[in-house]
Amino acid sequence: MIGAGPAGLIAADRLARLGAKVTVYEHKPSPARKLLMAGRGGLNITHSENLDKFIARYGAATARLEPYLRDFPPEALRAFCAELGEDTFVGSSGRVFPKSFKASPLLRALLARLAANGVTIATRHRFEGFADDGALRLTGAGGETLIRAGAVVLALGGASWPRLGSDGAWSGVLSASGVAVTPLAPANCGVAIDWPESFRASFEGAPLKTIALRHGDARIAGDIVVTRGGLEGGPVYALSSALRRAVERDGAATMQVDLRPSLSIEALAAKLARSRGKQSVANFLRKAAGLAKLEVALLRVAAPTPPEDAHALAALVKNLPLTIIATAGLERAISTSGGVAFDELDEDLMLKRLPGVYVAGEMLDFDAPTGGYLLQAAFSTGMAAARGVARRLAVEEGERSSERSSRT
Repeated sequence: MIGAGPAGLIAADRLARLGAKVTVYEHKPSPARKLLMAGRGGLNITHSENLDKFIARYGAATARLEPYLRDFPPEALRAFCAELGEDTFVGSSGRVFPKSFKASPLLRALLARLAANGVTIATRHRFEGFADDGALRLTGAGGETLIRAGAVVLALGGASWPRLGSDGAWSGVLSASGVAVTPLAPANCGVAIDWPESFRASFEGAPLKTIALRHGDARIAGDIVVTRGGLEGGPVYALSSALRRAVERDGAATMQVDLRPSLSIEALAAKLARSRGKQSVANFLRKAAGLAKLEVALLRVAAPTPPEDAHALAALVKNLPLTIIATAGLERAISTSGGVAFDELDEDLMLKRLPGVYVAGEMLDFDAPTGGYLLQAAFSTGMAAARGVARRLAVEEGERSSERSSRT
């Protein structure tokens, strides 16, 4: 097992409970650092929505991930947590959290069970690739080590938050072996906007609540936050991959903000049609449409001189355009887009070019929105890879037994 994150640890747990001898190699001094980081704000481990709707959240990778998500669905992950003494609960948004609201108790319980089942976790060992005979090449304090195993699960993560361990260096190693890897890019990340200095100074850190964002055909409602360099928050993260691709293609992208998603343009125009009198534009918008100071300032960023016509003004409030000049880098992204192409894998997630080598977790080429979907996919594919390894080892053991019988 290479990588002591969620996918690697659940695969190790499954195989150890089946009686396999398992060693997990991790290049950081301790396991699951990114999981612990995710748990700082309450570990959103999965989501409670209908399974069909849940699976559809993975977009282009839905058909590829579906069998693994059905074999180990959110209910199974919640049961897995309960086995470890960490019951879960469903929050008001439908997201699922451990009752402790932390990652550390769950991780401690899993590590204790792994140790009890004979699993060794060897830290400070970095995966460097494969020797000519297929042996794993690992480097540690004592230099390079060659490891020969009956099967290997690669669960090295993507490339987001690289300081926590998942730096994406494996992509070059696998590409050199002929494995097709979609380039790794930031996903679920903030966007960069060239704010006027006065706006930045006044509103950095301020929330925009109950708004909706749109890019192309996608529309996401929720709350976001103004940052020094742009915007962050769930709706922004959900659009970030599409916005990144648009920026890469065109040099910039446009995202529309609907400041009043509960009102139609016509209903809002009726409110704005009343006489402004001697009121300032800001006071008029506050009283007629309920726009807060931040929302008025944002309106002026998009249109320094707002239209006088009520219908045109309502349309602007409902479709306020912001120019996105970039998305956050991998060092700040929640997750990674890209990875090992599914065409390179068999149904057990084994690399066709490297028999006996399996891939799980964020190394796979899929995008997952925030809400527990990334962790669920990591755990589900980790379980799938473990089942594949178990089948392979059983076959190999059976072949060895047959050879011994034929010689006696």
